[in-house]
Amino acid sequence: MEQAIFFDTMRQALGVAVLISAPLLAVALVAGVAIGLFQALTSVQEMTLTFVPKVGAMLAVFWVSMSFMSEALVAFFTDGIIPQIIGG
Repeated sequence: MEQAIFFDTMRQALGVAVLISAPLLAVALVAGVAIGLFQALTSVQEMTLTFVPKVGAMLAVFWVSMSFMSEALVAFFTDGIIPQIIGG
């Protein structure tokens, strides 16, 4: 395999990884800022108040965006990886 093909495949894989992880990371960021603001305003410093809502929001977004994530991975493999394997 030539270096150009290898690096192009790695670039595409990293792009797909960023695309797939973006919804979860965005929700974690927004939920963390909202919970931190709530804790600062109310002076409630409970560790479970930070963890449980953030995980719940991330699970909800994961459940909603799971089809998008699987479609992106399947498209990457069927269009990029498998033809390279078959082509040799």
